[in-house]
Amino acid sequence: MTVRPIVIHGEPVLHRRAAPVEKFDDELRTLVADMYETMDVANGVGLAATQVGVGLRLFTFAYQNDDDAPDRGVVVNPVLITSKVPGSAPDPEDDAEGCLSVPGENFPVNRAEWVRISGFDENGAPLEFEATGWFARVLQHEYDHLDGKLYVDKLNDRWSRKARKAIKAHGWNVPGLTWMPGVDPDPFGH
Repeated sequence: MTVRPIVIHGEPVLHRRAAPVEKFDDELRTLVADMYETMDVANGVGLAATQVGVGLRLFTFAYQNDDDAPDRGVVVNPVLITSKVPGSAPDPEDDAEGCLSVPGENFPVNRAEWVRISGFDENGAPLEFEATGWFARVLQHEYDHLDGKLYVDKLNDRWSRKARKAIKAHGWNVPGLTWMPGVDPDPFGH
């Protein structure tokens, strides 16, 4: 297993739809193992392949939950169904998200309280489960990455302005920027 660098906001792979996985082979299993290692060293609860520069539709997650779902896993070629997203303004404390590709920043975003996800594991075995609360949020966040969306793209006008300002201040609107978990300081202070 190898820790991979995490690409930052301006990297093009983060802003385009990822391609479906077509082969469940050793190369895919190595990518998944590297993603688990990278996610763990980065203290993340999820990691999309696009965040390590690979434009494929898969993500890993690690989130203890009370749902009838695994606490850790990978979803390849996911299909996501959600409940309705609340129309009210997000709560700055309860709804704040962060992202390893927008390191050190967090902003509130509305998410659905329930999801059903289906797809495959790294060996091609089908899987399906439901999630609620923060676990549902984690799955939606990672799924969005596969469609070329970061959580900062889903913010309301007030928070979107603040996010754009922070991204500009950090100089993250250009490709080629990364940070290395376990080498660079943890941007979230874990």
